Amino acid sequence: MEESIGRDGTRWTLVTGASGGIGAELARQAALDGSNVVLVARNLEAMEQVASGFRSVTGIETRYLPQDLSEPDAAVRVHDWCCEQGIQVSSLINNAGFGDQAAFLDSDWKRQQDMVQVNLVALMQMSYLFGNDMRRQGQGQILNLSSVAAFMPGPYMSMYYATKGAVLQFSEALAYELRGTGVTVTALCPGPTSTGFERNAHMKGSSMFMHPQSAADVAAAGYAAMKAGKPVAYCSSTTKVGNVLARLLPRSVMAGIAASIDRESREGSRR
Repeated sequence: MEESIGRDGTRWTLVTGASGGIGAELARQAALDGSNVVLVARNLEAMEQVASGFRSVTGIETRYLPQDLSEPDAAVRVHDWCCEQGIQVSSLINNAGFGDQAAFLDSDWKRQQDMVQVNLVALMQMSYLFGNDMRRQGQGQILNLSSVAAFMPGPYMSMYYATKGAVLQFSEALAYELRGTGVTVTALCPGPTSTGFERNAHMKGSSMFMHPQSAADVAAAGYAAMKAGKPVAYCSSTTKVGNVLARLLPRSVMAGIAASIDRESREGSRR
């Protein structure tokens, strides 16, 4: 795969949700690969702590942009800032996202709306803005974080499952459209991962997180798949099995499997 290099000979990788977890590890992968890094997240102090872990080792340049991607047109502000800074993004990693465990009609609507904005709308708008830049340059890479949740309906986490399913299908379609342009798109589909996701999503006690992957392993697999230009990366046995079952079993059965897991999480969170 040909490297994506800016006009001035530098490479810049932009990572959203880069204050911890998979995002922080993906930023580390980029830095170790010799790319300068733009970190985007809400918490500036957390981003500085992430960067301190790899800056001295690699000597790359790191810049920070505190930005809440749940705000409308946040992606436009990120793109405008990069243009103002003279940063030509070679690799875009759309990692930011969150979940919420609740029956849809009992959930907080603002949180559900923010989830769609962060998980899907901001991701698509970032892909549109930076993707057009990359196509004009004739080179570039986009990595979008999907999930094993993309393969099935998800009762009690319906909006999260829906956004991740949309991310997967969007990424595959965009990858097809960009064939021959020098720009690749990869959807990363991890299984349960140790990132604090379950705590933020109110999934206390879920058996899904009894044997999670490490964020470092997920990031390494995802970064390698992006570099190779693969349309989809199934980076765990859970995602591989989930993908096969989704093709073989009726949708109602898959919904029941997801419901049993998420219902267990609901009960655990009340204990």
